[in-house]
Amino acid sequence: MSQLPVVFKRELASYFATPLAYVFMVMFLVLSSVFTFYLGGFYERGQADLAPFFEFHIWLYLLLMPAIAMRLWAEERKSGTLELLMTLPITRFEAVTGKFMAAWVFAGMALLLTFPLVLTVNYLGEPDNGAIATAYLGSWLLAGAYLAIGSCMSALAKNQVIAFILAMSLSFLFIVSGLPMVLDLFSGWAPQWLVDVVASLSFLTRFGAISNGVIDLRDLLFFITLIAAWLAATAVVIDMKKAD
Repeated sequence: MSQLPVVFKRELASYFATPLAYVFMVMFLVLSSVFTFYLGGFYERGQADLAPFFEFHIWLYLLLMPAIAMRLWAEERKSGTLELLMTLPITRFEAVTGKFMAAWVFAGMALLLTFPLVLTVNYLGEPDNGAIATAYLGSWLLAGAYLAIGSCMSALAKNQVIAFILAMSLSFLFIVSGLPMVLDLFSGWAPQWLVDVVASLSFLTRFGAISNGVIDLRDLLFFITLIAAWLAATAVVIDMKKAD
């Protein structure tokens, strides 16, 4: 019998066993509101949509998702409980996936708490709710990508702060990879196919399309594949580090 639900429930419950979950959710809601209404000029735009809300998620998640992910494995390694966890009747897949899914669902719960914004924009006008739903899906996938990267970095480092910095730095590279100034660094010496690959890794490009309500199968597959790849890397790192 699969132990994945057991790992998932244990990890999700651990978030709410301390004030951490509530502090994170409050921070997310406060920062989302500040970005939407003040920096994004929600009312000044005069348009019934949530573009100001979603356009800052890339940068908001850059700070908050590594903060969630940094404890996934670093704490297990630091306290010496990783070896104990690996001796339990669970597979590596179940342990990695269960921990990740708990973090991802927790992030999704925080995202769902912003639903009053949807009610607000529907009260003020007639938005495209299909586009809003698509943007929410894209935002959740984006959060999953950050968390998968953070999971691997947490497995790599014993210290949570180091795991946070590594995850944040690597995620930042994925954000800026499609910017012209970055592509110019490659275009001078790299073949065009490599430049295209680097550009295709950009979170700005991938999430930008989805946040505008455009569902492209290639963008969905990008995030799903990225999550799967980093979770596989997490399993490999755990196997290498379990005896440390």
